[in-house]
Amino acid sequence: MHLKIAVLGGDGIGPEVLKQSVKCLQAVAETFGHDFTYTEGLVGAAAMKETGNPLPDATLELCKKSDAILFGAIGALEYDNDPNARVRPEQGLLKLRKELDLFANIRPVKVFPILAPKSPLKEDIIKGTDFVIYRELLGGIYFNEKKLSEDGTKASDLCEYTEGEISRIAHLAFKAAKRRRKKLTLVDKANVLETSRLWRRVVTNIGESYPEVALNCLFIDNAAIQIILDPRQFDVILTENMFGDVLNDQGSVVLGSIGLLPSASVGTKNAMFEPVHGSYPQAKGKNIANPVASILSVAMLLQHFGLYEEANAVVAAILKSFLKNIVTSDVMGSSKYGTNYVGDFIAENIVDSDDNLTMNDENIWLGKSTII
Repeated sequence: MHLKIAVLGGDGIGPEVLKQSVKCLQAVAETFGHDFTYTEGLVGAAAMKETGNPLPDATLELCKKSDAILFGAIGALEYDNDPNARVRPEQGLLKLRKELDLFANIRPVKVFPILAPKSPLKEDIIKGTDFVIYRELLGGIYFNEKKLSEDGTKASDLCEYTEGEISRIAHLAFKAAKRRRKKLTLVDKANVLETSRLWRRVVTNIGESYPEVALNCLFIDNAAIQIILDPRQFDVILTENMFGDVLNDQGSVVLGSIGLLPSASVGTKNAMFEPVHGSYPQAKGKNIANPVASILSVAMLLQHFGLYEEANAVVAAILKSFLKNIVTSDVMGSSKYGTNYVGDFIAENIVDSDDNLTMNDENIWLGKSTII
C-alpha cells in the first residue's frame, strides 16, 4: 500500500514524539512491504512564528492532498498566559478540524494489564477497562459565536447543535457498540441544557434502529465520577464537544499517564491521528516525553486503512517495551530511558506476526472495531 502522510509536529514536545511515530511507520513499511511518504507542515505557535498564521494555507493544502495526517501537539505558554491574545495556536487545530470536516474524535481507553499497577487507581478497579469515547468535534461551545463586551467585563460563548451534527456521530458510535459489547452511554447535561435535551432526543430515536445496543444516559458530572469509580462499566461513550474534552483527559487517569492515550479524528474523506496529551512545553527538548500515545496513534492510522496485522505488530512492540521496562519516567519514575531510546526500541521490535506469538490477547489491544 502507498500512503501519503502529512506530518504536523506543532509545538512543545509534538515534534519529538512525532519523530518516534515516523520511525515506527517506516519500520512497518519496511517489514510489511508498504510505501509511505511523509511531508512536514507548520501548525500552531511554530507556524505563527514563521507566518503569523496558526494554520498556513500551504499546510491546509498539504493535509487535503494527503491520505492521512499525523499530528503532534499544539500550544505555547506565551499564549496560555495571555488572556488578551486574539490569535492563538489552538485556532489552527480548530480550523484544521473544520476545514477537513473531522467531526468524530475517537479515543480508546484500554488498560494494558502489565501497567495496571502504575495507575493511581486501585488495580482491582481498572483491570479489564476497555471503552472508547466518541466525541463530536465540530459543534458546540468551541465553534459557535463568541462575544466580549467593549469594556471587557462581559463575555459569552454560544453552545449550539443541529440534529444533523448529532446524528452522524451517533450512527458511528452505535455501529461501534454493535461490533463491541453492545452498550452505548450518552453523556450530556439534559437536566439543564437545551442542547443536551436535543442530543438525548436524537440519540434515543436513533437507538431504536439499533435494538441490539443497550442505550443509557448519564449526566456529565455523574459520568466523570463513574469513570473513576468503575471504568469497566463503559463500552462506548458518546458525547458532545466540551464534555468529550473533559472525559478524554480523565481516561489518562485510569491508565496512569496521559502519555498513553492515542486518538483519531475522522470525517467522510479525511483522517487525522494524534496523541491526547498537550504540548507540555516544560519538557520540550529534554528527551523525557512519552512517545507511546503518538505511536499508538500510528497503530490507529494503520487500522483505519485495514492494515490490522501491521497495527497489531506496533502494539506488540509497545508491549515488549513495557515488559522490559523500557518506558519513560511518567510510567516508571525511576526510568532512565528517554523519548528517543523508547522510540528506537519500539521501531526496532516491529516484526511480522510469526514473531509475536507470545503476545496473546494484548497483541490486539486496539481491536478491529475502534474506528468505524
